[in-house]
Amino acid sequence: MFIDKVKIFVKAGNGGNGCVSFHREKYVSHGGPDGGDGGKGGNIVLRIDKGSNTLFAYKNRRKFVASNGADGMNGKMHGANAEDIILMIPEGTVVRDAETGKIIKDMSDCEDYILCKGGRGGWGNRHFATPTRQIPRFAKAGTQGEEREVILELKMLADVGLVGLPSAGKSSLLAAISAARPKIAAYHFTTLTPNLGVVNMAGNQGFVCADIPGLIEGASDGAGLGLDFLRHIDRCRMLIHVVDISGYESVDPIGDMETISAELEKYSPELANRPRIIAANKYDIHDPDLVDLDEFEKYIDEKGYELVYISAATGENVDTLVHLVSERLRFLPPLTIYEKEIVEEEAYDPKDKSVTIRNVNGVYEVEADWLYKFMGTINFADRESLMYFQKVLRDNGVIDALEKAGCGEGKTVSIYDFEFDFIE
Repeated sequence: MFIDKVKIFVKAGNGGNGCVSFHREKYVSHGGPDGGDGGKGGNIVLRIDKGSNTLFAYKNRRKFVASNGADGMNGKMHGANAEDIILMIPEGTVVRDAETGKIIKDMSDCEDYILCKGGRGGWGNRHFATPTRQIPRFAKAGTQGEEREVILELKMLADVGLVGLPSAGKSSLLAAISAARPKIAAYHFTTLTPNLGVVNMAGNQGFVCADIPGLIEGASDGAGLGLDFLRHIDRCRMLIHVVDISGYESVDPIGDMETISAELEKYSPELANRPRIIAANKYDIHDPDLVDLDEFEKYIDEKGYELVYISAATGENVDTLVHLVSERLRFLPPLTIYEKEIVEEEAYDPKDKSVTIRNVNGVYEVEADWLYKFMGTINFADRESLMYFQKVLRDNGVIDALEKAGCGEGKTVSIYDFEFDFIE
């Protein structure tokens, strides 16, 4: 089954917590802290699968959660790092943020991409020993792994796109110029999914050609099949517009061309203005009483297109078309690679320590991005960690802000579900 667009939820693993431990050994009375660090959470990694051309693997499974890192242990033993989850996707897949629709990454190269980073492991108590604090009884918790909902959208990598009405001969042409073997039959909508074919030529002048389901009038309003797959020729450097010139399927090739041009324009004006070569197909059975070639050629000249009469069935002038396309591609820009549109959230910026305080039924709720991230590093079950947390609140103006908001002795303060009584 061909699936070219899916929405999935991904979450990297959390980092393991640091360990609070002290060295215990016979005849060693003051071994000191030896708590190990927590392990790193697993990443969510995207990797290109060269042999794939569908997102079918994500049809039934839409949630991917990596494992958490292991907690640190005594004896300075580091917790195990969690394994990454590798998501294999077809080359040319564009990854978008589900909420904003902005591009996160265009997977059109061969490098792995970390979509969600695993949380860092927390430090064990051995890191907090100082000359004045020789027995630190606290450690840091691991940080949370990133999570997000994304849309995977396949946009095939092809140099040339074949467009035209159903039964114009696009699939026949693809089969004639490449090793691709699309389904070919004498009825409309034989092609239900896009097909790719590699056209091999001497001197490394080959190219990749994409055949999409035929467009019909009203496709931009949901009619037919082709519009759903036009994203697969978004990247194409040029178009081959296949037109049935025989007169048996249609007696108005000019009208057929205008229908396709109108639907392309509605979908993307930029795509409609790509360089275009007209492949007038079925020339071997052309009936001059039904189609006036002089009128057709005059129309082509007015539009500024190049024209090649071909027969995909017999192979007539097919090589001429292929060589013309290869020659024109030499002077066109490379395949489109979409730039990243979304700016990754920066790590905690100590310059921005503003907080928002709301009085909700007598409870003072405190919110701040930097505070939320900082709380992920605190072990609230440990007394010294709590003391450190309180010190950070006071040093960064949170306590002063609470007092200005009217919070006083005995009032309840809530910071992301962590509640305590305010003491002046």
